[in-house]
Amino acid sequence: MQPGYQQQGPPQNNMGMAIVALLLFWPLGIPAIINASRVNSLAQMGDWGGAQNALAESKKWTKYALITAAVWYGVVILCCIGWVVFAGGAAIFGGSTN
Repeated sequence: MQPGYQQQGPPQNNMGMAIVALLLFWPLGIPAIINASRVNSLAQMGDWGGAQNALAESKKWTKYALITAAVWYGVVILCCIGWVVFAGGAAIFGGSTN
């Protein structure tokens, strides 16, 4: 080993967050899982650039999945609140007019 040379350890693979992304919004979580699973195998083959690229892709798809899931679940919650408000209003004000 040369002086001043440090051997690179295995890179993080983002698998934990990719699994969370898969559970929250699976269509975008699938590419996150695929790229996260490629990181370690590419690093073991010595392709550090490819491993870093796969890690970046995994993080990108994870971010897209989490943002999409947050927006989607926010819309669903707002719709549920709106439904309760309108259904409750109809029950209170839409009763018999006798």
